[in-house]
Amino acid sequence: MRQIWKSFRALYFASLMMLIGSGLLSTYLALRLAADNVDSLWVGALMAANYFGLVLGGKIGHRLIARVGHIRAYATCAGIVGAAVLGHGLVDWLPAWIVLRVIVGLGMMCQYMVIESWLNEQADAKQRGVVFSLYMIASYLGLVLGQLILVLHPQLGLELLMLVALCFALCLVPVAMTRRIHPAALHPAPMEPRFFIKRVPQSLSTVLGAGLIVGSFYGLAPLYASQQGLTTEQVGLFMGSCIFAGLLVQWPLGWLSDRYDRALLIRCFALCLAVAALPLAIMTQVPLEVLFVAGFLCSLVQFCLYPLAVAFSNDHVEGDRRVSLTAMLLVTYGIGASIGPLLAGVIMKLFGNQMLYAFFSLCALILVWRIRPKAVTNLHQVEDAPLHHVAMPDSMSSSPLVAALDPRVDEQVVQEQMQVSVPDPEPQDDAQPSTDEPPFEGPPEPLGPEEHPHDLSRARP
Repeated sequence: MRQIWKSFRALYFASLMMLIGSGLLSTYLALRLAADNVDSLWVGALMAANYFGLVLGGKIGHRLIARVGHIRAYATCAGIVGAAVLGHGLVDWLPAWIVLRVIVGLGMMCQYMVIESWLNEQADAKQRGVVFSLYMIASYLGLVLGQLILVLHPQLGLELLMLVALCFALCLVPVAMTRRIHPAALHPAPMEPRFFIKRVPQSLSTVLGAGLIVGSFYGLAPLYASQQGLTTEQVGLFMGSCIFAGLLVQWPLGWLSDRYDRALLIRCFALCLAVAALPLAIMTQVPLEVLFVAGFLCSLVQFCLYPLAVAFSNDHVEGDRRVSLTAMLLVTYGIGASIGPLLAGVIMKLFGNQMLYAFFSLCALILVWRIRPKAVTNLHQVEDAPLHHVAMPDSMSSSPLVAALDPRVDEQVVQEQMQVSVPDPEPQDDAQPSTDEPPFEGPPEPLGPEEHPHDLSRARP
């Protein structure tokens, strides 16, 4: 563990700073609009735009990294994100903020892809589980610390935007100063939506529901807490405690997932979420103690749905399709997280702020109806199922390249599907490098696409 920490602490620090800035920005924007008495629909639209940018970045990031290299891509995106963050302080026009949020999401997804491909390149096959767990801890911890900054600095001035931009500037330092091997760019695995809709429909339904719930939580829970009369410091503590619950529950969830039927667990957790959200859905004014306890319990359950769905789907998909499965799950999650804040924002505008948790309860009840353990045929269950449960960060802090770090995905499959470029049928002038060619040792400037030993300039997106 000590050696792993020493080897990857720079990348973990970069992830931590990114998530501190991202978590603080989401809550700050919600509270800022609440202070200006802006409709909840706009708050939901901002978070939906962020997730739309994340999904879009998953498509664009591969091309950018292949074109200019990891370090340049990361530096470019961090600079653009920092500028977009400061743009919120220069422009008060809400449609412009939506565009800026798309840019922030897109740039952050490219940054995630650089970090995750770098972690995969440097991690030994036997260490991927530990490397991935520490990455998840850094991600959740960053989101929690981002909320706690509001406790120390409750004024909703431009200073907080400067602090977010500062975080994105600092996350540049460890990546720009690295002396490690420049990793090979990874191209996206082909998606097979029709196949996975037929093979793992219940898992996709769970992931979609988790996206609806968690996306709405990140975007609208600060607004809900503010409208309940909480101060900025109390909103920061509320959000921090809820996100910390998501980190806290991952290890007991792994113990349960490896010992009990995962479809049944999904249904039970969805039912628990529907019940836990009822007090906050019914009461228009909630006492502070009840708000914190009920919010913490809801978060304990809602952050279980996505990891369980990932584990459940991997049990029923062959090893050579798990890279594509990861991309499909993250896109499905992103779609849900883009739609959820919009739907919840409309409901809150029409019927009151407590409708946020009514929306959570409704989504959970739909999952209880949709997930039927008896409908699982097990015709395609893999021989070693249930596979070992792996704690997963939510889609807000990971990219499609997370498949390369997931220890349930065979490393050889990752190499074959994500690192081998697809040759064009047309003749090419440049010779292909041999497989015995030594890896690129780290000069300060990455090689261009035509010089890079892992040429992905012609890889299919």
